[in-house]
Amino acid sequence: MLVTVQTGLPFVWLGLVLGISFVEAPLKFRAPGVTRALGLGIGRIVFRALNRVEMGCAMLLWVVPAVAVLLEPVATVGPSPLVSARVMIFQVLVSVVLLAQVAWLRPALDARAQRWQAEDPPPPSRLHLWYVLLETLKVMLLVALGAVLVIGGRGA
Repeated sequence: MLVTVQTGLPFVWLGLVLGISFVEAPLKFRAPGVTRALGLGIGRIVFRALNRVEMGCAMLLWVVPAVAVLLEPVATVGPSPLVSARVMIFQVLVSVVLLAQVAWLRPALDARAQRWQAEDPPPPSRLHLWYVLLETLKVMLLVALGAVLVIGGRGA
């Protein structure tokens, strides 16, 4: 059961990111009557919620293998596929990307959105581009992590 949870988790997270970041976020600004200020206000709420769910997914990525190791019978031969070096590398990388987004980029983008809502447009910035680049990297890392888990996470 833990293997199933761990293997499915990157794909659930991936679906959330693709649905929100690459579908909902750009489309909301095309809806009739949605102003920039309104779209940014909705985006602030949606991305705050998404990041909270993502933090939960990231925590589960670390908790599930730890529980698996604790519950693993001593007589088991070979390392658990949930704690292979490849799995751990991808988990570290996706966690670092999420941490950069949550601790640095989202607060900075949130402050910019608040300025737009207050009709005080901020100067041009590349922060949104950085967020999109990290979101794209996160998608690739989640696909890779899921693939490694599907094939058994074996190898160093």
